[in-house]
Amino acid sequence: MASTGPGTDSTATATGTQTGFLGWVERTGNRLPDPVFLFVWFILALIGISVAGSLAGWSAAHPVDIDPETGAPRIVAVESLLNRENLRLLLTQVHETFTHFPPLGYVLTVMLGAGVAERSGLFSTAMRASLANVPRFWMTPAVALVSMLGNHAADAAFVVMIPLAAIIYHAAGRHPLVGIAASFAGVSGGFSANLLPGQLDALLLGITEAAVQTVFGDYTANIAGNWYFIAALTIAYLPVIWYVTDRIIEPKFGTYKAPPEAPVKDEPEEEVTKDQKRGLRLAGLAVLALVALWAFLTLGPNPPLIDDTAPPEGRLTPFYRSLLPFFLLVFLVPGWIYGRAAGTIPDHRKLVEMMSGAMKDMAYYLVLTFAAAHFVAMFAWSNMGLVLAVNGADVLRSSGMPACAMLVAVLIFGGLLNLLIGSASAKWAVLAPVFVPMLMLLGISPEMATAAYRVGDSATNIVTPLMVYFPLMLVFAQRWVPSFGLGSLTAMMMPYLVGIGLAGIAITIGWVVFDLPLGPGVGVFLEPAGQ
Repeated sequence: MASTGPGTDSTATATGTQTGFLGWVERTGNRLPDPVFLFVWFILALIGISVAGSLAGWSAAHPVDIDPETGAPRIVAVESLLNRENLRLLLTQVHETFTHFPPLGYVLTVMLGAGVAERSGLFSTAMRASLANVPRFWMTPAVALVSMLGNHAADAAFVVMIPLAAIIYHAAGRHPLVGIAASFAGVSGGFSANLLPGQLDALLLGITEAAVQTVFGDYTANIAGNWYFIAALTIAYLPVIWYVTDRIIEPKFGTYKAPPEAPVKDEPEEEVTKDQKRGLRLAGLAVLALVALWAFLTLGPNPPLIDDTAPPEGRLTPFYRSLLPFFLLVFLVPGWIYGRAAGTIPDHRKLVEMMSGAMKDMAYYLVLTFAAAHFVAMFAWSNMGLVLAVNGADVLRSSGMPACAMLVAVLIFGGLLNLLIGSASAKWAVLAPVFVPMLMLLGISPEMATAAYRVGDSATNIVTPLMVYFPLMLVFAQRWVPSFGLGSLTAMMMPYLVGIGLAGIAITIGWVVFDLPLGPGVGVFLEPAGQ
């Protein structure tokens, strides 16, 4: 670790920019266009490649479509996106391409509820209350766990939890930058770890659903398809963050002494008020009531969320599909109840205002989705996804690589790409149409491909300057140590990258080797298509 103590900045220049490899990453990433325009360039490149592939006669045997007359697989060739049929699709189905993009409905639905829970103060109060009076020994695992669970709060976890951790550590006589490191590792390094699925699951598995449909047709993603996996990541990351924080990071910083040029007062943690405590209790009861309701609808007499007419493997399909409205309500109802008790939602008009505000925050996502949806659709129209998947699967099958090695390769590639493109959804929208069908042809489920990608993407969040909240972490750190630079922040977080990355790889390999369930009704392997 480059940083030798508070206030040191051995890797940052006088201007505050990175040097060496990290400087190259920062300069290269800053020259990249906005992700929306990245997709525009991807679309233009896709058009050119489709024309070249069509002229060159690129083709593959369809893995599941058999010609009934000959009994042989149908040959699928790459089609030019400038041919008559594809131009007609592009120009006549713009609205359907946009509105039928699976992640769009998933994310907007969940955010209607999550926006209320965030704006009412439920998330931030729950974070503060859960860390009140935590003994010093348990402080780091408590901060790490709450930070990982705070991912459901999206922006609130970064803006509320991380500076709060610094104050908690300072009040306990520990270095505040150590608190920032532990919380940042949990919120961002553990971005895909949680005990319950949330909006990130809806977003990424929605993209996975679209990727499967480009090759295999109708497919519905299970929003809980990574549930057990991300819960295991939470359990695995906790001791890693605990060890790195207390045994590696804290000894480097020692005792905090406020610099004379920027004195920091002992600011007591804002206490949770009586009304807020009452709101938390009522919100917790609301969550239990919703869980009980869904259990009754699934296990009660003549349950509507069980399909008795379906084969055994399909009986729970209605339950899986009902998880989207469940997560909407599990954020919306407790958030509303908490807001009423705490005084942040005085009437129904304020509730509607908060839901509308959540949709306003999604404006950029809507613009990005418009471009991403057209890229995914055009990728399917060109047949390039199928051709690349079949030929890539043949190469991997002949290589003899085990399934865990292929998934680790996906994991590492996603992590490296994260150094240049910060958006998890933007990267997966590009990678999923190739990786997901290709791995499915090798018998690996789309949910397992998604899980491997998530591990690599989140592990490198804490060291890339292109992660949108990385500069904010520097601001939080400089409040306590004004001379703390980008290089010091990167160096401070590097041990977490190594620990979290190795733990994530180990979990991924273990999941494949032991063929553990990823979520309710979802496994690691599929029967290879066409076999």
